[in-house]
Amino acid sequence: MSHHQPGILQPLPAHATYLHFDLAEHADRSAVYAALVRLQKLIDGDRVVLGVGAILADFLQVEISGLRNFAGIDGSLVDLPATPSALWLWLRESERGELIHQQQRVQQLLAPAFNLQQQIDAFKYDTGRDLSGYEDGTENPQDEHAIAVAITEDGGSFVAVQQWHHHFDHLQKMSQTERDDMIGRRQSDNEELDDAPLSAHVKRTAQEDFEPEAFVLRRFMPWSAGAKAGFYFVAFATSFQAFEAQLRRMSGAEDGITDALFKFTQPGTGAYFWCPPIKDQQLSLNWLPA
Repeated sequence: MSHHQPGILQPLPAHATYLHFDLAEHADRSAVYAALVRLQKLIDGDRVVLGVGAILADFLQVEISGLRNFAGIDGSLVDLPATPSALWLWLRESERGELIHQQQRVQQLLAPAFNLQQQIDAFKYDTGRDLSGYEDGTENPQDEHAIAVAITEDGGSFVAVQQWHHHFDHLQKMSQTERDDMIGRRQSDNEELDDAPLSAHVKRTAQEDFEPEAFVLRRFMPWSAGAKAGFYFVAFATSFQAFEAQLRRMSGAEDGITDALFKFTQPGTGAYFWCPPIKDQQLSLNWLPA
């Protein structure tokens, strides 16, 4: 029996690394297939969660219903970069050092068919806060609702990812009231503001206010690289519809009002992936051609 990759629903780890891989320039299908078979036993869906991009599915001539590349939002008033990858891996550990060893194992198993495109090192901040100081995931679905939102009947899941870059100098120029109005919650107690402006993030993304409702399971974590930092947005769902509905409203494409978050942070990447189920405690490769 197939099951979802358990890391999708588990609590956030203390440390994480997100890896994006491209197909190597001269890789053929047999080399790519062999690399995935080598990687299969390492992917337990717990310490390592894996997603397949449309680039890889197209290369292997595999039809995965619902999978496509992120292509931005028509009518967006802000820049929403599209940066597709062939493979996406979320490495999850309690110790930073183990992530280094895990990444080395992954790259060795995927070589020479795949090349590392991007590496993002992330961490859990406080009880689950963004580096702006605000809590995230307050309205996240829980328990059975989370499973219904994030996991398809066959145990798969679709995931949208974006790396957001914070401009802390912009944030520091805001008063606490301006910051709270931007988010739509008080930082001090996480209470939602009844009189928040229409541009407040919570009003732009209230999942139950869409038709149909636009629930996703958010699993974002802060990232840093030297003096640069932000949050790595991760949203699991049974399709990309809910994510795109929220992003359409955030970007101003729906009503001309952009999310106030864009005052201090912007996405630098954007990609879609499909997370295959787990079978017999390892990644299912039933989706690959025979």
